[in-house]
Amino acid sequence: MQTDYLVIGSGIAGLVYALKLAQYNPDRKVTIITKASADETNTKYAQGGVAVVNDTEKDSFDKHIEDTLIAGDGLCNEKIVEIVVKEGPARVQEIIDWGTQFDRDKEGDYKLGKEGGHSEYRILHYKDITGWEIERALLEAIEQAPNIEVIKHCFVVDIITQHHLGYLVTKSTPNICCYGVYVLNAQSNRIEKILARNTLLATGGNGQVYRTTTNPYIATGDGIAMVYRAKGRIENMEFIQFHPTALYEAGKRGQAFLITEAVRGDGGILRNVDGEAFMERYDPRRDLAPRDIVARAIDSEMKRTGTEHVWLDCRHMPLEQFKEHFPNIYEKCLSIGIDVAIHMIPVAPAAHYSCGGIKTDEWGRTSIRNLYACGECASTGLHGANRLASNSLLEAMVFAHRCFESVMNSQAALLSETAVQPLDSCPDIFAGGAQPASIVPDWNAEGTSEPQEMILITQSLKELQQVMSDYVGIVRNDVRLERAMKRIDLLFEETEQLYQSTRVSPQLLELRNMISVGYLIIKGASFRKESRGLHFNTDYPEKADLVQNIVL
Repeated sequence: MQTDYLVIGSGIAGLVYALKLAQYNPDRKVTIITKASADETNTKYAQGGVAVVNDTEKDSFDKHIEDTLIAGDGLCNEKIVEIVVKEGPARVQEIIDWGTQFDRDKEGDYKLGKEGGHSEYRILHYKDITGWEIERALLEAIEQAPNIEVIKHCFVVDIITQHHLGYLVTKSTPNICCYGVYVLNAQSNRIEKILARNTLLATGGNGQVYRTTTNPYIATGDGIAMVYRAKGRIENMEFIQFHPTALYEAGKRGQAFLITEAVRGDGGILRNVDGEAFMERYDPRRDLAPRDIVARAIDSEMKRTGTEHVWLDCRHMPLEQFKEHFPNIYEKCLSIGIDVAIHMIPVAPAAHYSCGGIKTDEWGRTSIRNLYACGECASTGLHGANRLASNSLLEAMVFAHRCFESVMNSQAALLSETAVQPLDSCPDIFAGGAQPASIVPDWNAEGTSEPQEMILITQSLKELQQVMSDYVGIVRNDVRLERAMKRIDLLFEETEQLYQSTRVSPQLLELRNMISVGYLIIKGASFRKESRGLHFNTDYPEKADLVQNIVL
């Protein structure tokens, strides 16, 4: 299959980019690939909202920029922060024009929330299901675009580069090019190739690497792992944000229900097992300190008291207001016997967001030519060492637009007489009337057999999640990281042997990707000899004088 524009992922980043391409190029084909249903994305589970300056009398760009820089703890790219904050309002207006609804008061003005690390009320939200509302509106707009095709249940195996054309490709190879992807078609159970001049990775995060996460089951770091295998640049993977307040349910593994930070913004108070409001001992901003500080404080209280959770006290909050603003949280708590007017909510930190990822420039371009990345899988420079709450949806929209603009500019350059010819190391398989499908080889599964035991995959996944949670969690040290690396190395060897000898399945591909992501997190954490933002190493409790990104 060949398409004009290929989009991998159907969250806010991929959908905004696809809509812009389709509207600007009505005679060209846009193909979106998703490994599950179109709406099963990290976007769907975003509760809090979108941080954007829309009331310049009380708020300002400078305040939002400053809040973002403080949260990022010295590693934000200030130019990128300014771009996202200042271009954000126009991008938010676009999704409103596409049908997204945000909560308004009786006068018709937007209700603005406040979350940890923000100096002003600036969070646009739709009850406590903001991501679901954005995803709904964008998918409805996608359905109205005749030149967009959405292919569901199609798992991307690898990025196609000149490596697949017989060239030697290493980290030092100049001008590595992307020509498309190999995909596992779940319906035919065959690996096929999809070729495109431009490919966007919007594959989301990697929370499933950990035992407990707020991320859905699809968040397995696929895009990051594929780019790393293709010799692209990855950075700052050690900065994994743990959301301080996931609902604690005894014995539950996998996806945890998120209790949005907006609950604390509305007045919720964290208390330990003794009923003490403990946050004032850790930070003067108390319950509205940035997430890294709150998560470490909760972790410290749990270890000090020997408990598996702390409490979020909402009993003093007006019940009707709580039910209006957080209807899904109220119903979820009620379903497990917690009446928020009477009982405190048990909460504990859970893996939530990856601040690092595929290294991009200010236009979303990766180190591989014709390959873009945006959304959680990308490291744009906005978040630094810790993401400011509700900045992620804004980043996705701004960079989806910037990727679109870059692709259009590149397309215009190709049509001009001054277009730069590809270098020898990056052959253009689409030029001169060539048949790209005949140049790129088909997937070779010769010598492989059907897998005999799924337990080889499921048990390795459990081991991976256990290792990452126990050794590479909120608090780390060199001994834990060394142990984690030894175990990851063994899991890698066993899984690669399985990959080489059996026919691939989505479960095997996800395991392989998660092991790669786990390795990158451990490697980044081992290189960073300091404590900064989301990375806290008890062997190096202070910040280093030299502030740097860890590029792998």
